[in-house]
Amino acid sequence: MLKKTFKWVGIVLACIFSLLIIAYAYIYLSTEARFNKKYSFREDPVTLSTDTAVLTRGAHLVAIKACDDCHGPDLAGKVFIDDPLLGRIVSSNLTSGKGGRPSDYGVVDWLKALRHAVNKEGKPLFFMPSHEIVQLSKADIVAILSYLQTIPPVDSDLPTHDIRFLGRILTHFDKVPLLPVDMIDHNMGWPKEVEENVSAAFGKYLVAVCTGCHRENLKGGGPIAPGLPPVADITATGRVGQMTEDQFMNTLRTGVTPEGRSLNPKEMPWPTTSKYTDTELKAIYAYLKSI
Repeated sequence: MLKKTFKWVGIVLACIFSLLIIAYAYIYLSTEARFNKKYSFREDPVTLSTDTAVLTRGAHLVAIKACDDCHGPDLAGKVFIDDPLLGRIVSSNLTSGKGGRPSDYGVVDWLKALRHAVNKEGKPLFFMPSHEIVQLSKADIVAILSYLQTIPPVDSDLPTHDIRFLGRILTHFDKVPLLPVDMIDHNMGWPKEVEENVSAAFGKYLVAVCTGCHRENLKGGGPIAPGLPPVADITATGRVGQMTEDQFMNTLRTGVTPEGRSLNPKEMPWPTTSKYTDTELKAIYAYLKSI
């Protein structure tokens, strides 16, 4: 009797194991097809500038949009995720150095990357926050691209992406924003320019970069990736609602809350928010308090 029980248990386990293998094979092929899908988006080229004010604006935008967090301090790319289960994600070398953008990489290619999250061949870029960048005005995009044309070439020798078991499963069920190309309204056109002043309207324009973690409604939620903490509510109903303007600005400049708690820069990128101007931080505060 015991031998027969073990036999049936073995058969059941073998069936479960086989089903799991089939399920993962389906997920692997499905994600592989998504990774290699080619998209075609029309973008009219924009005219870049060499004006000092435009380049200064571009440098500031690159800093406050945290481009160096993913692409490295010299924008030459880096391995910014390397997890045995999730996989290895490598950011691109944005310079014209060895391993960087090719000599025929034009303005339209930049626009496809920034506004549509696809590479020169039309394939998806991993974790490229184009769903946030696409909300920038044409003037700000021009400033960013104009500045990027001036950065010095840096040679790099980076490994390739390697999306592993858990990374593919989470991507299949859209639990991680690995493929922002699927998160964008590609027909939205250029947003209206917003006047740079202390106003909720300008604050709303600026906090588009915050929605990647704090969600579209900025009320936070669960972790954005395994191993990370829950994301805070940064509206008037959350922690920001309990802060004065000065406390809010000091927290985003120093990474220290009014209670004296130090924020982990890997979870809350205060070294980036510290680069915002007073006008920008006050506008963000005004908008968050209005929600």
